[in-house]
Amino acid sequence: MYKIAVFVDVQNIYYTCKQAFNRSFNYRELYKQLEERGEIVHAIAYAIAPNDDGQVKFQDALKHIGFTVKTKPYIQRSDGSAKGDWDVGITIDMLELSADINEVILLSGDGDFDLLIQAINRKYDCLTHVISVARLTAKSLTDQCQLHTPIDNNLLR
Repeated sequence: MYKIAVFVDVQNIYYTCKQAFNRSFNYRELYKQLEERGEIVHAIAYAIAPNDDGQVKFQDALKHIGFTVKTKPYIQRSDGSAKGDWDVGITIDMLELSADINEVILLSGDGDFDLLIQAINRKYDCLTHVISVARLTAKSLTDQCQLHTPIDNNLLR
């Protein structure tokens, strides 16, 4: 059986889909398409801890679809800046969970992940696949992955 691992940078996907299309990403459709191709061994969505009912409902919907949702608090610094990204957590999980997987899928256009994809290409014998909004994706990321799927109407709500 073809084994797939999916890792979603929820904030990146949310904001890039809103900016490029003014629409939301269709996680249910993605999951359905991937299930038709193989067994989804890992499906993890990395998000900010919910602070309103809309976020709670969204994260509950992700769980219902089949995703494990990992959250961390949104941190407001005293200087007014904020932090809430999952780059290190995504990196650790992808490196630890990509053994014995046929295809590793990252949903993000963040160029910070180019070295991660490069490392997975070196370390594991699997297809590295990035799904993202094409015009808002770092070229360094698409240069490293073996397959890039641009988000289009088929994956939007």
